[in-house]
Amino acid sequence: MTLLSHVGHHTTEHPLDVLRRPLRTAAPRPRSGVDVRDTGIDGRIFAVQRRGAVGVGLILLVFGLLGATGGVPFLSTHGERYLGMSSNGLLSALSLVVAAALLAAALRGPRLASTVMIALGVLFLLSALVNMAVLRTAYNLLAFRMSNVVFSVVVGLLLVVLGAYGRTSGNLPADSPYAHPRAAVAEPPDLPSTPEEIAAEAAMREAEIAVVQHYATEDQQRRVRAMARVHTRDERRRVWMQEDASRSV
Repeated sequence: MTLLSHVGHHTTEHPLDVLRRPLRTAAPRPRSGVDVRDTGIDGRIFAVQRRGAVGVGLILLVFGLLGATGGVPFLSTHGERYLGMSSNGLLSALSLVVAAALLAAALRGPRLASTVMIALGVLFLLSALVNMAVLRTAYNLLAFRMSNVVFSVVVGLLLVVLGAYGRTSGNLPADSPYAHPRAAVAEPPDLPSTPEEIAAEAAMREAEIAVVQHYATEDQQRRVRAMARVHTRDERRRVWMQEDASRSV
């Protein structure tokens, strides 16, 4: 890319500033089993996700056990009340399966717990919609009542929020365990490194702008034509500096 790309984009930044910019590096993501206290990441995110999965899992476990031990028919559309909600054998079995999945995911790791909670939260919300549509019909296979629908919505939203906590933001903080590492910004290798080269860069830019805007001197036009025969930035700078050296002889 030639220096003509700078036309119309003047800057007040000192030329040496570009040499002072440090490379931006990102902290590496911790591997599974690494103590978050030794990696500089925010361990609260993992704690919220793991404890959230355990808490919701225990609630569903209690509800499932009460229904499973209550002797309710498996596919009854009129279940028995437990914890203010209706349940039959099928709903009790599903509650136990979901509880086991949440507890197992929490024991396995917070990342898995986060993914499982988001997936199950969406399923709970869909279940609330579907079962609300079949209330008081023969297709109410889970023996739902309105209290069950409200419970499914609340649990679904809770699972989604806990699972997505600290994970799905568009601008995650650097200490988030879900922050994606950013590649280091490498400066071009052909930047000017001496005061003479920096001065040459400034003069080159002025000459190219003058050529584009049709007020360049004959010397500037000749130099720009000479630089157009080469391709890299350092080669164009060398051509310009050779012209300066020849004029000073």
